[in-house]
Amino acid sequence: MKCPFCGHEEDRVIDSRPTDEGTSIRRRRECSKCMRRFTTYEKVESIPLMVIKKDRTRQPFNREKILNGLLRACEKRPVSINQLEKVVDEIETQISNSLQREITSKEIGEMVMAKLKNLDEIAYVRFASVYRQFKDINTFMDELRKLLNEKQ
Repeated sequence: MKCPFCGHEEDRVIDSRPTDEGTSIRRRRECSKCMRRFTTYEKVESIPLMVIKKDRTRQPFNREKILNGLLRACEKRPVSINQLEKVVDEIETQISNSLQREITSKEIGEMVMAKLKNLDEIAYVRFASVYRQFKDINTFMDELRKLLNEKQ
C-alpha cells in the first residue's frame, strides 16, 4: 500500500477490524519511512454474473431459478431439500470458479442435468424433458435409451 503522505510503498498493519456492516475490514497502517498513520478499507470485489438466455437477452444469475427447477423435477421423489441445495451450491461454485462474467442458460442446464443424473434418474428425465423440449415420445425414448446404455 502506498503511503498517502510520502508515497513510500512499505508499511505495517497496526490494527484490523471489521466494519459495522461486516462487509469490509478497516485497517490502520503505519508508513515505515515517515511513520505517519493512515486508514485503509478492504472489501470483497463482487462481479455480477450474467446469464445469456436462448433469445440472447441477459439477466443476472439467480440461484433460486435453479433450485425451483430442481424442486419441480424432484417432486414426489426421495430427494431432500438439503441435497438439492447442495447441488445448487456446487453449480454456483463451479460457475464462480470459472471466472466467467457471462454464462449461457444452456451451460447451466447441462450442469444441472449432469448433477441430476447422479442424484435421481427419474428427476433427470423429468428435467431433460422440459429442458430439451421433447417434441414427441421418440425423443423421450432416445433419452431413456442413452441413460440405459450408460448404466450397462
